Amino acid sequence: MINRIPWVLVIFLVALWVPWYGSRFYTFLATDIAILALFALSLNLLLGYTGLVSFGHAAYFGIGAYTSAILMKTHGVPFAVSFPAAGVMAAAFALVFGYFCVRLTKIYFAMLTLAFAQIVWAICFKWNDVTGGEQGMPNVPYPDMSWMAAIPGLGGLRLGDQFYLLVLVLVALAVAALRRIVSSPFGRMLTVIRENPERAEFIGINVRRYQLAAFAVAGFFAGLAGALFGIFNRGVFPDFAYWTKSAEVLIMTILGGMGHFWGPAVGAMVLTLLNQQITSYTEYWPLILGSILVVLLFAFPGGIVGALVSAGRRLTRRGNA
Repeated sequence: MINRIPWVLVIFLVALWVPWYGSRFYTFLATDIAILALFALSLNLLLGYTGLVSFGHAAYFGIGAYTSAILMKTHGVPFAVSFPAAGVMAAAFALVFGYFCVRLTKIYFAMLTLAFAQIVWAICFKWNDVTGGEQGMPNVPYPDMSWMAAIPGLGGLRLGDQFYLLVLVLVALAVAALRRIVSSPFGRMLTVIRENPERAEFIGINVRRYQLAAFAVAGFFAGLAGALFGIFNRGVFPDFAYWTKSAEVLIMTILGGMGHFWGPAVGAMVLTLLNQQITSYTEYWPLILGSILVVLLFAFPGGIVGALVSAGRRLTRRGNA
């Protein structure tokens, strides 16, 4: 009976009511979680489905953020154009970087992704005329959301609440597209490559081509997340492409469960909530947060979702016994 409940739809409908039943802080928190969930799910296409460990996924997050910010703030391009452009630009860079990265394997692949990400960060940090250099690009404008006034019940909402609803719908559409991709023959082929790339190549699968395609698709969705985060953050800065951002999303993916589609989204939510709670009590939050993460990762080696799935299977077996 429980398995028949459409939990994804239920959670989405509950999330829609946050601006009405939650404070401004909860709307802020929910927006942050939604964007980071998309970012983590994009990495999972590489890590969980293709078996590629990327230490530089933040590069495409940053590229998407800067692309959208430059188009909207500098050139006055509407959000409806700058948002998909951010994903396309990030995918284009991922295609170029991936062309070199997929030629290597394991730790060499991971280190090369980190090297490319650091190059992107250095360009963002030094190119003052375009990216604003060290100061970044503050005051990125909100998209025009005057059209929401025509929808009953939305006209009286604050601008931040309206943007949250826009983010929620766009993230839901992006996640649905990702879900369709991983369930397609292309996604199943990525899983085959993850399990045994040598055997996949032996039976005639062009492993590098599929890995490169996965790299570009993951970059596209990371770029979309970056575009939303730049507007939400009201500014884009070089730290968006720094290696610590890549480490953060990697932790989210592993913590939630990289072997499961919804695992990274759960990891993004848990890590964000832990961060908020700990920082409100002590300035030594990195130490405490790190200790909690170590305990969680040892307690749930398959991630939080993996542990929940295993527990559900045990209960089902006991019920059938």
